[in-house]
Amino acid sequence: MSNRLFQGVIHQMHDAVDRVIGVIDDGGFVIACSELSQIGTARAKAKEEMSYTTDKMVVEGFTYQHIGTGAKPEFMVFVEGADKTAEKYALILSITLANIKSYYDEKCDKSSFIKNIIMDNILPSDIYAKSKELHFDGNEPRAVLLVRFYTRTELLPFDIIQNLFPDKSKDFVISTGEQDIVIVKGLETDAHAGSVEQIAQGIADTVSSEFYCKVGIGIGTIVENIKDLARSYKESQIAIEVGKVFENEKEIISYENLGIGRLIYQLPTTLCEMFLSEVFKHGSLDTLDKETLQTIQVFFDNNLNVSETSRKLFVHRNTLVYRLEKIRKLTGLDLRQFDHAITFKVALMVKRYLTSKPVKF
Repeated sequence: MSNRLFQGVIHQMHDAVDRVIGVIDDGGFVIACSELSQIGTARAKAKEEMSYTTDKMVVEGFTYQHIGTGAKPEFMVFVEGADKTAEKYALILSITLANIKSYYDEKCDKSSFIKNIIMDNILPSDIYAKSKELHFDGNEPRAVLLVRFYTRTELLPFDIIQNLFPDKSKDFVISTGEQDIVIVKGLETDAHAGSVEQIAQGIADTVSSEFYCKVGIGIGTIVENIKDLARSYKESQIAIEVGKVFENEKEIISYENLGIGRLIYQLPTTLCEMFLSEVFKHGSLDTLDKETLQTIQVFFDNNLNVSETSRKLFVHRNTLVYRLEKIRKLTGLDLRQFDHAITFKVALMVKRYLTSKPVKF
């Protein structure tokens, strides 16, 4: 990556400096140069001199200057000529490239640091020491969003998301899988769950309209301390997985809005099966046809309001009452009673959860 950084700067400076300029690595090979034909060539004498000095040097008509202040030169710039002008150009180029490399290395270190935190690859006691070393503010509000790509695209998912977050000092985009991209988003102090969902919606809309990709986005809770990023990441994972079961029509799922589905998802399947067998005797849930199940769902969506439900279903009120009574006879649960409705709602969710689980042999 240093090669690309260096070549970018050399290319921009080429018109301003009327001499051949470039960079060699510690093996003496040219890794960046204003004359592209020289890239990859070896400068044996310069390599030999590098092992004896960390100061500037003149070799075969070129002035060399160490990049950075390390004890052992890793890179050196070279400028055509052995005069004072060449020496000045070499010093300016050296300082410029050293600062750019330092910024890039720090950014990479911060990204690795964040990835280690969310993946639980760093001890809690080391987080504060490392954040201080990297000059990283660990007490800013942040949220973790997990973007899962469900369709393939010519561009890498990481590149797509990275381009949406140009502020690399505040936002971190991390690849955790072929189709999974994690965003650690820096937030304003007054940010709330709704504002994070707006960010997620913007991502989904852009990816859909510009790249024709379908994504699902799980959102963890907002955290104030860097050590809690791992928890927010786990929450975003749970949001994605639970959303596939209970909110499969939604593309954005927030952990805070999962409700009872979050609890059901963590229950053992044996306990769920026992619950269903106790609530619905003799498999009465399986006797309900598609129309009846739709009636139940609309009834729940309208807060157990008979009049509103019959209007939404385009049926007479008495017809709906008849259907509800039929359900009561089949299952023993009267959905017009709040306690019975709660039991039925949970049972339907448990049934959906069990259906989503793969059968193990």
